Amino acid sequence: MVFAVAALVVVAGAGAAGWAWLNGSIGGVPVRPHCTATALGSTAELDPGQAANAATIAAVAVRRGLPGRAATIGIATAMQESKLVNLAGGDRDSIGLFQQRPSQGWGTAEQVHDPVYATNAFYDVLVKVEGYENLPITQAAQKVQRSAFPEGYAAHEPEARIWASALTGYSPAGLSCVLADVPEQAPQSPRADGLTPRAYALVTAAAAATGRTGTLLPGSDGSGLRFAVPTKAVAAGGGPATAAWALAHWAVASADARDVVSVEVDGRRWSRAESTQGWTTAGSSPTRTQPGTVLIRTAP
Repeated sequence: MVFAVAALVVVAGAGAAGWAWLNGSIGGVPVRPHCTATALGSTAELDPGQAANAATIAAVAVRRGLPGRAATIGIATAMQESKLVNLAGGDRDSIGLFQQRPSQGWGTAEQVHDPVYATNAFYDVLVKVEGYENLPITQAAQKVQRSAFPEGYAAHEPEARIWASALTGYSPAGLSCVLADVPEQAPQSPRADGLTPRAYALVTAAAAATGRTGTLLPGSDGSGLRFAVPTKAVAAGGGPATAAWALAHWAVASADARDVVSVEVDGRRWSRAESTQGWTTAGSSPTRTQPGTVLIRTAP
């Protein structure tokens, strides 16, 4: 698949090129990588790195059984503090998505630069705020952050609600990313457990952020993974179907960084090779007969 420059060559005129860039693709050819959340009657867009960090914030909320409002507060806070970029530095000794300061007891520099640790640290304080679920987002975020500019959080609430609804699984097929093919690379040999290093890295990341355990998909070359969400699983107040979609959306949002090439859940499929089409029907996929199962494939 040809990416940005080659795709733009076929576009006649600067106006058409500008439209293509904003749209993100020309026909089925991606022009720029981007992720889109569609929920609550609206859409919002982030670049893949930002979307992956928003997915981590939502996934940790789901793992902890927190309400969707917590994910909204977390995402809005990180939008204000770091633009959802895992910053290596900031004001004074501030670090990471939430610009937490080691000198203020948030953890070591290494810890707060880990998105999962930083998100858990944020929620550890948020859940101690009485009635935070019903507070205006400015007040809830400020009670955690103690920012010099508390009014800034509210501006991000509409967008954060869209991302939180999609990423917590409440808007099935509500998160999709348009990505180029994984750069060509030599296939990896499976490890002793049957997983390729790329698949193992994804399993490890999924366990850390979502708490879900992935296993080798039978008959795969080591790059296929199966996640079975327990029937008793609850995602931020929802049920197992919601939890399965939360995991699937996390995988798509993480696809660029984790070399994910396809995700299947609930009879739907996202494919990197056809990412401009979003979620399509999975055909005879085993997920049709196995509710709560999420299949994820990485590059070989």
